[in-house]
Amino acid sequence: MVQHIYFRFLRWPLIMKLLLLIFGLIISFGIAVHYVEPKQFPTIFTGIWWAVITTATVGYGDVYPVTVKGRILGILLVLTGAGVVSAYFASIAATTIRIQNAAMKGTKMFTGKDHIIIVGWNGRSKNVIDQWLSLDKRQSIVLIDDTLDVNPYPTHQVHFIKGKASVDETLQRACLKKAKYILITSDQNENESHADMGSILILLAVKGFHPDIYCVVEILMNENVINAKRAGADEVIQTNAQSSYVMMNSLLSHGMSDTILMMLDHIKGNHLKYIPIMEEWNGKHFEDISSMLKEERKLLIGLKRGGETIINPPMHFHILSTDQLLVISN
Repeated sequence: MVQHIYFRFLRWPLIMKLLLLIFGLIISFGIAVHYVEPKQFPTIFTGIWWAVITTATVGYGDVYPVTVKGRILGILLVLTGAGVVSAYFASIAATTIRIQNAAMKGTKMFTGKDHIIIVGWNGRSKNVIDQWLSLDKRQSIVLIDDTLDVNPYPTHQVHFIKGKASVDETLQRACLKKAKYILITSDQNENESHADMGSILILLAVKGFHPDIYCVVEILMNENVINAKRAGADEVIQTNAQSSYVMMNSLLSHGMSDTILMMLDHIKGNHLKYIPIMEEWNGKHFEDISSMLKEERKLLIGLKRGGETIINPPMHFHILSTDQLLVISN
């Protein structure tokens, strides 16, 4: 039994073992000095108080031993206790540095919940982090990337995980099962075909690990969009298609790119979003709901019905309770 307890004690963290040793020394010397010099130390607590002050090398001088035996106890306490206390604080400093280095190098496990996971470090993921933290400074974000050596966004809100997002061990360290959303960005170091294959592989690993998480994946080639949806993507961002549409609109209507970016920029105010249908709106005309929303400074431009998005429908178009309204809102 004693041997079992001893081996369990050896497995404790060094800080805990040192702290227990300090308490043991202080209590032991406090009790001993009380019995050696009962007049100077009338209670055990007084002896423990003296042991604490002596070990900490503060030396208030309110109580102190006067006999040879008491002073020998004091010498032994200084020689042993001060060394153990110094080792304890050195261990705390080393542990703190080790934890900080692990967080910077991406080897530390994330232990929070309701966080957002972003896969891949690039200009797009940096802008997403910038915008999200501007809207909600308390939101925790986990960045997964296997090409970086240190956290590229060293703030307490952004936790870096170094590793391949297609590996279960990496997803475990990112605490995927407690995350709210995950965004998989395209690998900028690969060609379009290989980048899409890599994104779909990560998507399969994510959905296999946590099937219910809302997953947004960036796909470059149009022919791979259907594969991403088959793999379980809740939403697919077609980067090349979206960029080409913006370019075409800029050619047809000069300055349109700035307008589109402003509508999509949540930081600058007005932005596109879907809002649910209220019960009293069911069956009403598009024109009636548009007038009501204008009073709330929301511009109704379309709706989403099933998998179809309808932009600028007829004014007498009937709205159903299952629809989602597309508005420009602040």
